[in-house]
Amino acid sequence: MTRLQWIIVIIVVAVLGGGWTWLSRAPDGLDDVASPVAGRAAPDFTLQSAVGQSIALADLRGQVVVLNFWATWCPPCRAEMPALQEVYEARRADGLMVLAVNQNEAPDQVKSFGLELHLAFPLLLDPGYVVSDRYRIGLLPSTFFIDRDGVIRDVVFGGPMNRALIESKVAPLLETR
Repeated sequence: MTRLQWIIVIIVVAVLGGGWTWLSRAPDGLDDVASPVAGRAAPDFTLQSAVGQSIALADLRGQVVVLNFWATWCPPCRAEMPALQEVYEARRADGLMVLAVNQNEAPDQVKSFGLELHLAFPLLLDPGYVVSDRYRIGLLPSTFFIDRDGVIRDVVFGGPMNRALIESKVAPLLETR
């Protein structure tokens, strides 16, 4: 290869690399959004529950929050709901809140699901996947364990989680005040 050919190859690679870098950059304004990973603040949201209650994550500061993304059609989601309920019942007096964010399903369907499984924690509706997109949910179930200061301390993608696993994630967060 001649020197001129090498220069052309280098220029083409540099232009393509610069173009790829520009095209794959984060969209404008995304820097203002907290990243949903352990060690970072949990992105805030306000959603309606299946029974019409408005719940804002920021209003739960001071409590440990288990934030679970799920759907009624998801077998692992269904399988882990009883364990979430057991831990919620056992630890809510210690400051635990479980929020279950449903994936774009009808309120009546979500409400029926909650009644069928005797779920006492809020079942939140996420029409249009707004909060799910903010948390970058690509797998169900996905669960975020948030400390009393609103910081994500652990994340579990997939499931189903059993009671022992949930308790192992929640217990250390409840011990800190």
